[in-house]
Amino acid sequence: MHILRKIISCLLFVLGTSSAFGYSFPKHEIRAVWITTLDGLDWPTAQATGKKGIEKQKQELCHILDRLKQANFNTVLLQTRIRGDVIYPSLYEPYTTSLTGETGKNPGYDPLRFAIEECHKRGMELHAWIVTIPVGSVQQIKSRGTKSVVRKKPSICKLYQKAWYLDPGNPQTDDYLAGIVREIVSQYDVDGINFDYIRYPEQAEKFPDKDTYAQYGRGKNKHQWRRDNITRIVQRLHNEIKSVKPWVKVSSSPIGKYNDTNRYSSHGWNAYKTVYQDAQQWLEMGIHDILFPMMYFQDNQFYPFVLDWKENDNGKWIVPGLGIYFLNHKTANWTINDIVRQLYFLRNIQADGQAYFRSRFLLDNTQGIFDELQSYFYLIPAVVPPMTWTDSIAPATPTEPVFTSLERGVHLQWKASSDNLSPVYYRIYASDAYPVNIDNPANLIHARIEDTQYTFLPEFPWQEPFYWAVTAVDRCGNESLPLEMNHPLFLK
Repeated sequence: MHILRKIISCLLFVLGTSSAFGYSFPKHEIRAVWITTLDGLDWPTAQATGKKGIEKQKQELCHILDRLKQANFNTVLLQTRIRGDVIYPSLYEPYTTSLTGETGKNPGYDPLRFAIEECHKRGMELHAWIVTIPVGSVQQIKSRGTKSVVRKKPSICKLYQKAWYLDPGNPQTDDYLAGIVREIVSQYDVDGINFDYIRYPEQAEKFPDKDTYAQYGRGKNKHQWRRDNITRIVQRLHNEIKSVKPWVKVSSSPIGKYNDTNRYSSHGWNAYKTVYQDAQQWLEMGIHDILFPMMYFQDNQFYPFVLDWKENDNGKWIVPGLGIYFLNHKTANWTINDIVRQLYFLRNIQADGQAYFRSRFLLDNTQGIFDELQSYFYLIPAVVPPMTWTDSIAPATPTEPVFTSLERGVHLQWKASSDNLSPVYYRIYASDAYPVNIDNPANLIHARIEDTQYTFLPEFPWQEPFYWAVTAVDRCGNESLPLEMNHPLFLK
């Protein structure tokens, strides 16, 4: 079976988007992974307590990103706000303990800025993953002292089951979260903001918000009032983000089952009724660009609920999160085939991509998952689709090509393009066939160049393609027509 699949994969690599054997590699597909900074579960394992620690931390992250690039991933969801603490210098919340071993201590560099720059160098998007409503355990809050939101904004915080949460029923919660989001989007070149735990906690029925409901409920059914509270926060944060940078993608990671369906019961664990997430409404209202539903289920607790999300996407992107941590024998008894079947199913229903929780299990190649993706499913690069509901106008095509043939390799240079909405970057394509087909992802050499020049240095002379092209891409993903970048000797 593995030999046959390897042969098919090699044929498909040559054919690119061909549907040989009923299977193809899409040019547009979101391939995402969550990198958890909580307790350094994925990163960092080293503490930034000096120059060596800083360098070690940076090297660790670069190694993770290099491996992801090797497997043709294009999106990183980096945990930026953990539980009322953050990985960047903030006016609102302290540095997380995960960076230095000490709450609030400056690590000596800006991890978020560094991560963004390194992702973009590798042609990957970075989405700042924000844990939204939880703000820490009792012990964590105590360790932060006056830096904690519980001390600074006690009126918007609730203690529940030995942990602290922001109170979704209090409108001042919106203002607090909007300040954090505005801080990130205005100061950092993030490609997206991903909201996690933007919901009430487990066993939400007992959440201690009687006083808030009495003040703000206005006679509403309490269950619907809670759903409306979460939707109100989502709308405010969406509007805050888009007012600063319309091209920044707004997403969240809701519970994997939206609600009971006509096909199957959710067995009492769903987004809509249990934790008051009306995530399908967010798509309908246009206040979300992507959903990464946490589809950490098997068999009929996976497939029918994925279809429910896809059938109600309202023209936005559904990128199911796959629970690859269940491949760890200490966690569950899943096999690699559980994930493989889910991947085939998602490609078959033309889902907008896949996300993986979490990076350590991926890069540890748990039950061969990394090899599976690199050798079969992600053999060819893919790029994030264009976000046409925000903007559908492509940038101007680059002009004034300058092609320089080096002793080994080529140097390309061109005049910068302009766009109606956002900054632009460039994609490099190459092929031995003329003209270069930019619809074939096998021809993609580099997905994101932010300069107006590019040098290609092959390891061996025969790895150098004959024909080249460059396109301009805006931050919504719209791509220009190609500019041919060819040596005169190679033109037909």
